[in-house]
Amino acid sequence: MAKFVPDVKTQRWIIVSPLRVQRPADVDKTKSPGVCPFCEGNEGATPPEIVRYGLGEKNKPGWKVRVIPNLYPFTDFHEVIIHSPSHDQNIENFKADQVILLLKMYRSRFAAHMANGQVIIFHNQGEHAGASLVHPHSQLVVIPKQINLDALTKEPVMNIIQESAGFVAYCPDFSQWPYEIWIAPKKEETIFSEISDDEINDLAVVFISVMKRLYGAYLDPVTQKIHGRLPFAYNYYIHHGKNWFIRIIPRFVHRAGFELGTGLSVNVADPLEAAEELRKIKV
Repeated sequence: MAKFVPDVKTQRWIIVSPLRVQRPADVDKTKSPGVCPFCEGNEGATPPEIVRYGLGEKNKPGWKVRVIPNLYPFTDFHEVIIHSPSHDQNIENFKADQVILLLKMYRSRFAAHMANGQVIIFHNQGEHAGASLVHPHSQLVVIPKQINLDALTKEPVMNIIQESAGFVAYCPDFSQWPYEIWIAPKKEETIFSEISDDEINDLAVVFISVMKRLYGAYLDPVTQKIHGRLPFAYNYYIHHGKNWFIRIIPRFVHRAGFELGTGLSVNVADPLEAAEELRKIKV
């Protein structure tokens, strides 16, 4: 099992988890593809199912969103949330009903684990964003409450891309990554588990739209000078505390020695200009 190791000088922690090195990987395109354990029909290749949305018996086909234990956990509570039966379709390709189901699953699993500690839901899309399997999936981990998380809090709303009745999508001035996008509820002092069904419906539309805008920006010839035709990849996570938000981090650049050595970020895209470009992209 993983162990938590503190740095007494900075009060930051690391997790030591040698088990993670045993994770399977299918993102290497030079190898022959194997059986994807997350595809419909291969339910027997995963640990026993925790919960699903959709039809069919447990551990059988028919599901639309599926949750299983992580075979290679780095905390006591570590789950995998499989976005859909589709092997290569994700948020930017989904219809609203699929994103609504996914967000409802996030809410359900978040609420189920709140008593166990600090709930972190995150998604890695693409090899250089940390994904070990191609099939889109998120992970949920629970960090003990006594562990200090070196996490960002909600940034002021500016450089707005779009907004709805309940949510605003924007590029914070503080953006550490080119074309970074935050989606935040307009309702203050709430945590993610408190989101209503109506708010999820609203959020799903905004989420899909900004992901399509982001993909449109990725295809732009000007932006290609930034990412150098790297495959489209990104991370996102849901903030674990009050005044929650979804932070979407496009992986258009790699972090290098300066960033690693100083903790400072070099953003090669002005957030004001990035937001303007994203607004212009038709979805």
